[in-house]
Amino acid sequence: MSFNFIKYRKIYYFFSGILVLGSIASLVIFGLNFGIDFTGGSILELAFENRPENQAIQDKLKDLNFGEITIQPAGEKGVILRLKDIPENTHQEIISKLGEISKIEEKRFESIGPVVGRELRQKTLILVVLAIAALLTYIAISFRKVSQTVSGLKYGIVSIIALCFDVIVPIGVFAILGKFYNVQFNIPIVTALLTILGYAINDKIIIFDRIRENLLKGRGLENFRDLVNQSLNQTIIRSLSTGSCTFLVLCAIFFLGGETLKYFALTLMIGILAGTYSSLFLASPLLASWVMWRRK
Repeated sequence: MSFNFIKYRKIYYFFSGILVLGSIASLVIFGLNFGIDFTGGSILELAFENRPENQAIQDKLKDLNFGEITIQPAGEKGVILRLKDIPENTHQEIISKLGEISKIEEKRFESIGPVVGRELRQKTLILVVLAIAALLTYIAISFRKVSQTVSGLKYGIVSIIALCFDVIVPIGVFAILGKFYNVQFNIPIVTALLTILGYAINDKIIIFDRIRENLLKGRGLENFRDLVNQSLNQTIIRSLSTGSCTFLVLCAIFFLGGETLKYFALTLMIGILAGTYSSLFLASPLLASWVMWRRK
């Protein structure tokens, strides 16, 4: 028994549009709560004789009114504090306060200026654009053998549209988390988004490759929607099993991996859900709709 994916494509388009519009609206209204990697700030690395819990460090420094402080474990006894830009006297006050908990040794103290943060934002955007352009080129070249039936460029453009969906949805979620839970958008999250691009495009290529194989078998475009639907039914088990296994591993990292990996894992979890959905219910139906519309 096979499921008719293409029959309900308008519902998928509507649902996908709601998610994209909601994500864009949250970005416009709330914006992203950029971490010091992008806005500038101070990084202080310390080694404790007996490292306290993160909450104990937060409680000790809360009277200094720094706002959000990111505490990252470093080795067995060290921590890295990321906070807004602070002067030298405040730096020494932090050392004094935390020294009351346990004997400490300062390993590093440095500041990231706002100019560096702005430059990093620009380079991040350029990196994402270049990654998407490279993926478009790769798919267009890889699927050129079926250009007589379906242009390789069509596969590429549909894939990029679906990839934009895969990235916009997690970014929209982090705009909401940043507004209501003060979650910072930082370099590990950007790394996770780039990882999503690679993961999601692999899932889409598997499905598109099956469509290509069926086309090369001579089944033609007489009923391209049925051909796409058949290809989806042939690959759905692989897509769902791969996505679910990866998702379970990320759940373990999210709940057990500590604060450092928590939002990195969450980004990947959202991206894998979005990527698996878009591969099955967005990219392939879009390709079928485009090809049949051109034929008409």
